[in-house]
Amino acid sequence: NNIHQFVASYYTPMALDFTRHLRPLAVVYDCMDELSAFSGAPPYLTMRERELFQIADLVFTGGQSLYEAKRNQHHSVFAFPSSIDRDHFKQARTMRSEPADQENIPHPRLGFFGVVDERFDVALLDEVSRRRPDWHFVIIGPVVKIDPAILPKRENIHYLGGKSYQELPAYIAGWDVALLLFAQNESTRFISPTKTPEYLAAGKPVVSTPIRDVVHPYGQMGLVRIAKNADEFVAQVEASLEKEACGKQWLKNVDEFLATMSWDETWARMSRLIDDTLAKKTRALLARADQASRGHGVAA
Repeated sequence: NNIHQFVASYYTPMALDFTRHLRPLAVVYDCMDELSAFSGAPPYLTMRERELFQIADLVFTGGQSLYEAKRNQHHSVFAFPSSIDRDHFKQARTMRSEPADQENIPHPRLGFFGVVDERFDVALLDEVSRRRPDWHFVIIGPVVKIDPAILPKRENIHYLGGKSYQELPAYIAGWDVALLLFAQNESTRFISPTKTPEYLAAGKPVVSTPIRDVVHPYGQMGLVRIAKNADEFVAQVEASLEKEACGKQWLKNVDEFLATMSWDETWARMSRLIDDTLAKKTRALLARADQASRGHGVAA
């Protein structure tokens, strides 16, 4: 109650319903996803977002595709693709001990971690696992917003459930290939998966469906293999499993690309933009106050 000078940062437009009474110095909309495209999104979410655009001073987007979708809706939009805790995931490169629920799963192991929801390509997992029963698929993450009964059930698919952030490097360390199993639908149109650079920081070859923010830049730079269908997915995984597929030069290229992607650097850029916005607003307020006081002086 004693805080009078603050910045309001919104992660969802729905928060307007209980914050309209606030009077912040500035408003930041941190737009991480196209939430209106998600299953179960309230029908009035788009209307709330339009309202938030009207009061926001800054809009940050969680990727390039989302930036391109929002940049014409606001005067001050900035793209901030996913950053990572490089050192945390880099641990996977040297870890040797296996988590108990993964250690007996045969190789080659193909892994995915993340929420298993309407964005997850269930049909692709089913088809690739059917074609290659000798490959084992490790799926880590909670199942939400979809019926678990639709998930394919095969002896070579292992659903290990949710794991903590701290546990993830130990699981990735035991994979041969990391997967981005995203469907091509409205809910994935603007996503910029954080797990892409996390997999790479772990030193694992990555095969992804053609998510735009993965194709550009990761696919174009040869850091991630892109596959549009089951045929291509099988071929790209086979290529990733070859001994020299991800050698020293590939790892060097990965590390050079990831070198500028820390959360500290991302926050520093965001913080500078917020500080600049506050400074401009303060100058404008002072100018208006000065103009008003001069007006009163003339009237007197």
